[in-house]
Formats: sequence, structure tokens, C-alpha cells
Amino acid sequence: MKRLVVIPAFNEAPAIFKTLTSLKKTLKTVAKFDILVIDDGSTDGTAEKAQKARVNILRHRLNRGLGGALGTGLAYAKRKSYDLVVTFDADGQHDPKDIAKVAAPIENNEADLVIGTRTKSKAGQMPLDRALITRVSNLVTWFLFGIWTSDSQSGFRAFSQKALDCIEIKTEGMEVSSEIFSEVKKHRLKIAEIPIRVIYTAYSRSKGQDNLNAFNVLVKLLLRLGR
Repeated sequence: MKRLVVIPAFNEAPAIFKTLTSLKKTLKTVAKFDILVIDDGSTDGTAEKAQKARVNILRHRLNRGLGGALGTGLAYAKRKSYDLVVTFDADGQHDPKDIAKVAAPIENNEADLVIGTRTKSKAGQMPLDRALITRVSNLVTWFLFGIWTSDSQSGFRAFSQKALDCIEIKTEGMEVSSEIFSEVKKHRLKIAEIPIRVIYTAYSRSKGQDNLNAFNVLVKLLLRLGR
């Protein structure tokens, strides 16, 4: 089975080298995974830090947003015929040790898409503001797409080859996290949720979605639904 970890990154120079070295060390004890960083138009030396960690890199000349970066990573995986893809944050928020259990339902043919859920884990409790935004986002995702998930905004996911073949990402911003569930419903993909540990630091919180941006994301989702 060909496995790939896709890491979207925009101006992550302070954290990405540590994230990548920890990831590579952990994966040696799990299974063979290739690693691909999507440098989304960074201006702070993110690509150079990733190169230092000796991983594959694709670069956007301009910043396109999370959806644009994920779209590039998933398209690459499909083109290269990967069987399993895990998406992983660059800011150190995720624990590499969780990759094995998030990937397991795909490897066991039990799901097409796996969500690493922060809300079901006792390790690394979500700050109140993030928990509220996640709850509202879950409700919006359910209202728009008819699918309930306990963590619609999680960046820690696993995709099967079937999901890669079906899912078409059209949005380029943060709304991609909910848009994925539109594709799940459209193609009747089977989903699973796995609790993950989340590591909140001042840095990782600064890199997450701005609380005030939630309304803009909702508007973009409504426009996406109307296409």
C-alpha cells in the first residue's frame, strides 16, 4: 500500500522543521509513508526549513488558502496513485503517534474518510472559543450537507483511494473543511471518527482560524452550495 502524508503550510518557519523531524521519527515505527509539504506561497523561509528536513515540497507562487493547498496535495496523491493519504497540520498541533490509528480504518477497508476528532479526546482539551466555533461549524455542516460530525474543522484526516478519486475541492479557503462533507454526501462515502490528541500552544493557536472569520467562511459555504 502506497501511503502519503500531506502537510499544507503557510508561513510556518518557526515550527515546521520540528514538526517534520518528529513526524519522520515516528513514522519509522509505524509504516512507510512518503511526506509532501505544500508550501502555500510562504514568505518566511518555510520551504527552506522543509528542505532541511529532506521531504518532498510543492510550492504555490501565491498564497491560495487552505483549500488550495489541500487541493494540490490530494491531486498529487491521485496522480501518483496513492492508496492512503493523511493530512496533517504544520504547526505542531497534531501528535504523529495518532497517524497509525487514524489510518487504520482505511487500511482495514472500514471507511473512505476518517476524521481525527479533537472533541472526543481527553488529551489536550480544546480552548473554549475553539470549542464553540467547532460546535457552530458542526451545526452548519449538518444543516448544509446533512452529515453530522463531531469535528468538522479538524485538519487531521485520512483519505482512501476511492475518496481521492471522488472528492473534488473547489473552494480555496478555510471553508474547505466543511466542503469535504458535501463531497462525502454526494458520493456516499463512508466516514469514521477517531479521537486524537491535540497540542495547543500559543503558536498553534495563532495559526488557526481567526474567530472573527467564521462568518466569512459561512458566506462562502452558502455560495458554494448554490453552485
